[in-house]
Amino acid sequence: MATNRGQRFNEIEACVDEVIRRVGKTIRLGLPLGIGKPIRFVNALYQRAKNDPEIDLQIFTALSLLAPSGSSSLEKRFMGPFAERLYGDIPDLQYARDSSNNQLPPNVQVSEFFFKAGSALKNKPQQRHYISTNYTHAARDLMSQGINVIAQMVSPGEVHDAPGMVSLSCNPDLTLDLLLMLRESEAAGSPVAVVGEINRQLPWFGRDAAIAEDQFDMMFEDESSEYPLFSAPQMAISPADHLIGFYASTLLKDGGTLQLGIGSLGAALVHSALLRHKNNHAWKAVFDYLKVAEHFPLVEKEGGTGPFEKGLYGCSEMMVDGFLYLMQEGILRREVYDHAGLQTLLNNGDIDDRVSLDTLDVLRREGLIGSPMGARDVSWLTRYGILRSEVEFRDGRLYVGEQVLDADLDNAEARGAIAAQALGERLSGGVAMHGGFYLGPQKFYQSLRELTDADRDRICMTSVNYINHLYDHRFGNQHLKAAQRIHSRFINTAMMYTLSGAAVSDGLEDGRVISGVGGQYNFVSMAHELPGARSIIALRSTRKTQGTRVSNIVFNYGHCTIPRHLRDIVVTEYGIADLRGQPDEQVYLRLIRIADSRFQQELLSRAQKAGKVDAAFRLPAAWKNNTPEAIAKLFSDTGGDEWFPAFPFGRDFTDQELVLGKALRKLKSETATGRGKLSTLLQAFRARDEQGCYTEFLQRMGLHQPSGLREKLDQRLVIHGLKLTENPPDTGNSKL
Repeated sequence: MATNRGQRFNEIEACVDEVIRRVGKTIRLGLPLGIGKPIRFVNALYQRAKNDPEIDLQIFTALSLLAPSGSSSLEKRFMGPFAERLYGDIPDLQYARDSSNNQLPPNVQVSEFFFKAGSALKNKPQQRHYISTNYTHAARDLMSQGINVIAQMVSPGEVHDAPGMVSLSCNPDLTLDLLLMLRESEAAGSPVAVVGEINRQLPWFGRDAAIAEDQFDMMFEDESSEYPLFSAPQMAISPADHLIGFYASTLLKDGGTLQLGIGSLGAALVHSALLRHKNNHAWKAVFDYLKVAEHFPLVEKEGGTGPFEKGLYGCSEMMVDGFLYLMQEGILRREVYDHAGLQTLLNNGDIDDRVSLDTLDVLRREGLIGSPMGARDVSWLTRYGILRSEVEFRDGRLYVGEQVLDADLDNAEARGAIAAQALGERLSGGVAMHGGFYLGPQKFYQSLRELTDADRDRICMTSVNYINHLYDHRFGNQHLKAAQRIHSRFINTAMMYTLSGAAVSDGLEDGRVISGVGGQYNFVSMAHELPGARSIIALRSTRKTQGTRVSNIVFNYGHCTIPRHLRDIVVTEYGIADLRGQPDEQVYLRLIRIADSRFQQELLSRAQKAGKVDAAFRLPAAWKNNTPEAIAKLFSDTGGDEWFPAFPFGRDFTDQELVLGKALRKLKSETATGRGKLSTLLQAFRARDEQGCYTEFLQRMGLHQPSGLREKLDQRLVIHGLKLTENPPDTGNSKL
């Protein structure tokens, strides 16, 4: 068994050789989820396994990201230039591409515990090998599969005055725990290998994410690994999504805690929170128009309507770019400290972040320090900036440079000297954001690289078990976590929600997995454990399937992610349903209240037939205006188009691509059924661009000079789609 660590390699094949020398040809490889995968190393190891059938390679991971390619010929034409622009310099993750195409060799198996939403729906091997686990249990469950190699992309420390250190940066979430577990396995006699791949494009984070380089057995460094990070482009926020985000923003309590995830619903919440803080008059105009206080009194009790004077603290398994926007605008600024007693005093208002002699008196009263102060007291006080960092304790006295001070807090003269020469100005060492991993657009990564040292130090990337769990063996201080996470709002999304209060977020009733449980269950259950915490499920009220509009609030469904006994708050574009502690009849009615009006009567009838709602109940008139037309009127009456733009945080799509994307989505919707496909083809066959209005769009799609029947048909389809969406030829002024 090899024990030497910290070996450097600049040839990837030599690195693979060393892994095989250490653990043999039975390799159980654990990889970080998302962008932390060391692509050069993984590709080399996978290629070695393809070339050598004696190698038995199993890969355990989540979120294996690939550049989009599209399925139909039109989608491929649309996505090709876009993918090249965003991902052309990033090497393809070869095992993921082969797995996606059902082309893995027989000696390689890939098991994931979280898919990119919908990516594996039709992939039978991926469905068979999927591992269902809570995020907090993922490290444990991967180790039970016999992991003997872990590999991760890391950021080097030399440019951040941290020689000999590397940063796990985007993925300390599982690696911090897996490292400990793997070393325990090694100590018990099992050969292991821990591989790092240096990439200077990866933003540096210190605190828990910074570890000694010699914790890795081998480190690969080469210019070929300095590739850009895989990005998740900004998606458009629809008016309905904006309203969901708006309602959710009314439930944020100033001075509280925030968790949210990626996607347009999370972005909509961030945008509305920024609007509430920076343009409160506009935010309140929408609030009053919707009569939120009248219809949903929960807001007055649990939320707020004013700017965030105290600020929020972020505690989220995923640090999305929205948290950075909240930090930049002064909302994400409530800092927490890693001492439960100190944090509790801050929460109660006994002290604040400004330091004075009163601070010392309160700490003494609570038994956190003594008088005269001793060595332990001084060390503790300097750690949090209550005493200046240069203060030292020797021989029973305080030394500040050449000054020697009495440490007795009962001595008036000593108190004056301490106040003048030893006290700090403000508490230090606080954290405004705890995150487990991050993923976002390129602009987000660039902003992370450009953070000031002070702002970077306010972010602690750490183990997912610290963030998602109150009770665990490694971070067992649940009293500290509870003190930090006051007024928590855990905001997650679901695909469907049943009238009995169960959330459907990760799979279908036939057993196929859409994405994964991830941390959703952890946060929902934590909301029921923490005083003052609430779980908020954000849900679009409807979706279109097979060309037909259907309700996402359903009577029942054959699969659930969150069971009904953990029901709490549900938000749609039509309002807020407070379900916690309510009898079933109220749960059913409150959900019907925020359903699309086209489906309310059917839902009510089924509930009444099942005996869950009084047969005499009739839908109130005030409930019957839950329509897209009402949303459009709201935006028209309140100037919502100005305050709720489709891309508040920038976009990666060009004007042309936005127009084309809308046309292609319309075509896809129109051809969802056999009859619709035939009708669309007949109409497209007659479509012409006689005026040359769509030339630039056809050029973008490579269809301005079609050759062959397929290209000619594709051209006609694009023209027909553009006409269906009534897009003007001049996109320079497009507000899309």
